[in-house]
Amino acid sequence: MTVSLPRNAVLGGCIAVVAAFALSACGAAPDNASTTKDGKSAATATSAADFGGMDALVKAAKKEGTLHIIAVPRDWANYGALIDGFQKKYGVKIDDESPDGTSQDEINAVTSRKGQDRAPDVLDLGSSFALSAAQQGLLAPYKVASFADISSAQKDPQARWYNDYGGYISIGCDAKRVKQCPTSFKDLLKPRYKGQVALNGNPTKSGSAFGGVYAAALASGGSFDDIQPGLDFFGKLKKNGNYTPVESTPATVEKGETPISIDWDYLNAGYADEFKSKGLDWKVAIPSDGQYAQYYSQAINKDAPHPAAARLWQEYLYSAEGQNLWLKGYARPALMTAMDKAGTLDKTAAAKLPKVTGTPSFPTEDQQSKAKTVIAQGWGKAVSG
Repeated sequence: MTVSLPRNAVLGGCIAVVAAFALSACGAAPDNASTTKDGKSAATATSAADFGGMDALVKAAKKEGTLHIIAVPRDWANYGALIDGFQKKYGVKIDDESPDGTSQDEINAVTSRKGQDRAPDVLDLGSSFALSAAQQGLLAPYKVASFADISSAQKDPQARWYNDYGGYISIGCDAKRVKQCPTSFKDLLKPRYKGQVALNGNPTKSGSAFGGVYAAALASGGSFDDIQPGLDFFGKLKKNGNYTPVESTPATVEKGETPISIDWDYLNAGYADEFKSKGLDWKVAIPSDGQYAQYYSQAINKDAPHPAAARLWQEYLYSAEGQNLWLKGYARPALMTAMDKAGTLDKTAAAKLPKVTGTPSFPTEDQQSKAKTVIAQGWGKAVSG
């Protein structure tokens, strides 16, 4: 597993990019490679069949030769293996720009780079951000071959987005630096954790941090309709000195700057594996008083400069191969139930998932939109001073 930073940096507009990404210069993307001889366009295809089948899609994607993804760390839910697997299988190069970006940064890149060859082709967004992007008309409807197997609660009826992988908010803890690791949000308020509790990002931009505030709300008397107690909780953490504004990353954990990190369970579990070789004992607990589960969502940029490659990437991610690679990264794939029934689930990987009791429930689109508004208006005030 290659360690990189989590998704918390800001992206620019049409500016110079690190040379290692070898991105194209600003300008309109060519579309001749994305159109078949009989005039079918990948940019408007709503399924592989609509484009003439998978063989035609693969051929067009190879002709485009590139897929531009953004804000995707290689160590995030085993994305490194997915990127490598796709490139090896199809011979399409993946440019992974700014892996430390946020969901909001992805949306900003779509809007600011419209019509440019370096616009992102696909998006991996926190669910609330996927809803926002759809509302803004930024996403292309596309049904992968396994679309019908995705739960109706986890996909847009118009197929503009659908959930890909998810997990629970968890508390990661450096057991060598913290004598008694917390297992609940209530624990985090104890004086012994002064200056040690961090989030992976800012909840106004980051899906994981947004989930952390929602989980805190559920642990503090709130609900999907009332996230304010979550803001109040972090206000208390700030006031008693336990909250640190340092956004947690593998690097800050190794340095001891963020010995307690509120993050998705698949990230904390993955870090536990990585840290073993570095002498860290990273413990992971799903808080007993604030169980919050959420998925990230996949989507295609409506103006993707490489529309065939974008659609082929989706097909790969929602194949049994792609879904099981997420599972090996401790994430719960959206097709997990369907694959279990079909006998295609990697049961060894599934057995390693952090244990959780009960059936998760998820906030509705309206509830998430309202929660985002409350956080946007109150986060700065809650943790300032």
